Amino acid sequence: MQAVIPVSLPQNSYEIAIASHNLDQIGAQMTSETIKKLGKKVLVVSNSTIFKHYGQRVIDSLTNAGFTVSHCILPAGERYKTPATLQKIYDAALENHLERSSTMVALGGGIVGDMTGFAAATWLRGINVVQVPTSLLAMVDAAIGGKTGVNHPKGKNLIGAFHQPRLVLIDPQVLSTLPAREFRAAIAEVIKYGIIWDRELFEKLENTDRLDQIRFVSEDLLQEILTRSCQAKAHVVSKDEKESGLREILNYGHTIGHAVESLTGYRVVNHGEGVAIGMVAAGLIAVEMGLWDRESSERQVALIEKAGLPTQLPDGMDLDAIVDTLQSDKKVKEGKVRFVLPRQIGTVIVIDQVEADVIRAVLRQM
Repeated sequence: MQAVIPVSLPQNSYEIAIASHNLDQIGAQMTSETIKKLGKKVLVVSNSTIFKHYGQRVIDSLTNAGFTVSHCILPAGERYKTPATLQKIYDAALENHLERSSTMVALGGGIVGDMTGFAAATWLRGINVVQVPTSLLAMVDAAIGGKTGVNHPKGKNLIGAFHQPRLVLIDPQVLSTLPAREFRAAIAEVIKYGIIWDRELFEKLENTDRLDQIRFVSEDLLQEILTRSCQAKAHVVSKDEKESGLREILNYGHTIGHAVESLTGYRVVNHGEGVAIGMVAAGLIAVEMGLWDRESSERQVALIEKAGLPTQLPDGMDLDAIVDTLQSDKKVKEGKVRFVLPRQIGTVIVIDQVEADVIRAVLRQM
């Protein structure tokens, strides 16, 4: 059974298709009536681990549908999400004579999706991209919404562009090969949706015995996690495509989370772990400012711990360096750091009146 979630935009609407065995249907999906004017040349971009598992299935499906397919393999890991790695995609696009009607297919997690999307946004001033996320984190977040980019040594995703996909194709079966740490990282983003938008989702997660490994999550709950998370993101993106207002709430937990990732060289915590730490910090800031009650903050911490995610800063972190790094965040406006802070479970606000002393006090607690 396939769930289809529309992302309705003024110019670049598309669908999120969720179904088992969708990998084998990518060729049919890309030649369907809902996606028109795709040229015959396709470049599949992946990393070696994902490509080994799923690359040939995707290539076979595309080839059987009449596409001429080439591929590009990137090194795996956040530390390779750089302009230098991006050059590999450009080289493959040039070597295989991709045209303005051609399509890049991002087969992988959020890093592959972000880099492939940015390459598609900038190659020939913009060509098609189809997102085929293979991690839960990418399925519920990174593959949807058109944010693309690479990291700068001084900050995460500082180089990027908005470039909406033509299709997001999700096959839950690929999660069977997802490492446990990557699954836990994704649950951080799912908890985020519960806090910012969907109280019922938060409570369903609370009522689940274990969230630290996918084998403890029922098939029905996994389908609900995927559907509700994708619906939440699709709704927000449809209302605010380029983060001029409502979409900012999707950054809950990301402000301090990104700083922690960057300052530890993207080697100590992964993205979801950084978001988990950032959500705890945001919750404590909201409590300190009288915006949120301590009981709700403790419920958030308990749920994050149930997912096996960190709630404390990594050892040895320089608190002043975190505060300084916040000034390089993409969300800084007129020199003020903008925080997404909870008011109650399911509702958040965006505020730029958080004093540095409050941030330091909360970081000391962590």
